[in-house]
Amino acid sequence: MSGKLYVVGTPIGNLSDFSPRAVETLSSCDFIAAEDTRVTIKLLNHFGIKKPMVSYYEHNRAGRGNQIIERILNGESCALVSDAGMPIISDPGEDLTKLCYENNIEVCAVPGPCAFVTALAISGMTSGRFTFEGFLTTAKQNRRKHLEELVNEKRTMIFYEAPHKLPATLADMAEYFGNRKIALVKELTKIHENVERTTLFDAAEKYKNGSLKGEFVVIVEGKPEEEKAVITLEDAAEMANELVKNGVSVNEASKEIAKKTGLKKSDIYKALLG
Repeated sequence: MSGKLYVVGTPIGNLSDFSPRAVETLSSCDFIAAEDTRVTIKLLNHFGIKKPMVSYYEHNRAGRGNQIIERILNGESCALVSDAGMPIISDPGEDLTKLCYENNIEVCAVPGPCAFVTALAISGMTSGRFTFEGFLTTAKQNRRKHLEELVNEKRTMIFYEAPHKLPATLADMAEYFGNRKIALVKELTKIHENVERTTLFDAAEKYKNGSLKGEFVVIVEGKPEEEKAVITLEDAAEMANELVKNGVSVNEASKEIAKKTGLKKSDIYKALLG
């Protein structure tokens, strides 16, 4: 009988955020697939958990994924963990879950912390609608294409970024998005957790020389709604009067300008006659 794959969220900083159910799952599974076993062993030691681990990360996921699937098909249960946060989110674990479904293996979630959701919750930015964009690629052409595609995005945009890449990222964002509001959230749930609410231009200037520490979540305001010019009745009457001068009847001119301005035809008509 096949085993199961448990997708287990791990703390993004504070180990006290690890849930009792997550501890129980790691303690009872047959083995753990970890993004970096050196990081996960610290978590296991903290909670007194002793389980065999296999590494599963970006550069070995193709071959290692099939090995993990074979073990699960032979009846073992596996807990998938990332270094921090919820596996699958900007993480190679996505491929492993797809392999499970292709092989009719049950996948169970043991939810835990997720950096981008946590950052959004404390950022003070609009959260009703948002898009998670993960890490921007370091390849300049693809990076610029990605940003260009987001120029007209109206939803709040969320990115992950490493500290040594943040200066270039902020500069590129300022170029494509203009001077929008942003929140820089770093070191979530750790001692030096911090939320900095600023603008893209100010942040790009402030951090252009680097020297940053900590993992960042960058939250960028969506494209603001364009403010429509307020047209007064007097303005509308003048517009209609120009049409009348060109031979359009007062009635038709009032009707045409009413469509363009949203003002009442009767009010424009009266203003013209007045």
